[in-house]
Amino acid sequence: MSKSTTIPAPGPGTQESSQGRSPKPVAAPRMVKQRRRRPGLIALSVALIAVGGLSGAVLYSTSGQRTPVLVVTRDIPVGTKLTKEDLGEASVALDPAVKSVKASHASELVGQRAAVDLRAGSLLTPAQVTDKSLVGPGQQLVGVSLKPSQIPATRLSPGQKVLIVSTPDADAAAAQQETGLERKPKTLAASVVAVGAPATGTGNVVVDVAVPVKDGPALAAQVATGNVAVIVDVRDGN
Repeated sequence: MSKSTTIPAPGPGTQESSQGRSPKPVAAPRMVKQRRRRPGLIALSVALIAVGGLSGAVLYSTSGQRTPVLVVTRDIPVGTKLTKEDLGEASVALDPAVKSVKASHASELVGQRAAVDLRAGSLLTPAQVTDKSLVGPGQQLVGVSLKPSQIPATRLSPGQKVLIVSTPDADAAAAQQETGLERKPKTLAASVVAVGAPATGTGNVVVDVAVPVKDGPALAAQVATGNVAVIVDVRDGN
């Protein structure tokens, strides 16, 4: 006698397989825990982002601003009058602490004098230029003609301090040798105002110097004899 077996029908939540596979159970959904928001922390984060963005914008704006300023195009000795060719223009980003002269003021500086030695390529500052003459009150301008042997090989420059030495003539030098009495040469402190170009053939140079009014005539008379020499006053640091 045979027994019949009844196969139950698939219920809800199961999968029926025509190939005899067992139904798979359905996993229960996970419970997602909701995070608690902190308004204070969010506000602080927003504030930091805003400050960082503002700082970056200010830095970019500052670094990108360039100012046209004046620069020196060639070496200029102290006391020399500035010409248009001595000044050039450059666009640079400057620190507020750096003193400079705007390029728009170039015409105002032409004709003024260099208060210090200026080097080519350097940034020009207001303190490096003056409108004062190298011949001050109570002084006279005297031209001194000098042979190459009467002047240092190093070229003199305006504003430099020198000593004008009165050298003895031939008769005076012979008298000193006969008597054995050596006289100390007279010297006169002066400041260089201008230096001429060496003459072709002789190499003689005329140097304009500023001396006190009381010494001007005597120096001019001595220069006329040709018995003078110029030495650099080392106390001036040149």
